[in-house]
Amino acid sequence: MSTFRFENIEVWKFGIEVTIKLLDIAEFLDTKRLSSFSNQLRDASLSITNNIAEGSGSFSEKEFTVFLNYSRRSVFECANIIFVLSFKNYISEEMKSQRLKELDLLSRRITTFRRSLQK
Repeated sequence: MSTFRFENIEVWKFGIEVTIKLLDIAEFLDTKRLSSFSNQLRDASLSITNNIAEGSGSFSEKEFTVFLNYSRRSVFECANIIFVLSFKNYISEEMKSQRLKELDLLSRRITTFRRSLQK
């Protein structure tokens, strides 16, 4: 069985864990008929790992770093959505804190991985 490069990238693996948790929130929002929030969160969270995967198929490390920048920006988009959901009381303070902590860590890991490619 063939493997894709991204399957062996630790930041992609962690990104999947975070994305699954964000998709769970999106599914919850669907039950509350908050489709605009759920769709935006779903798209932004999938974009995190999609860009890592897509970038891993690049022919150069420089090109890969561009996709890692997109991925990191999607992390920030998700963080903003989490803040809005919290302000609107659609998620608990504890849920907000947990997801923001994970998103911050993911952002840092993407940055560290990006820097390792530039060496």
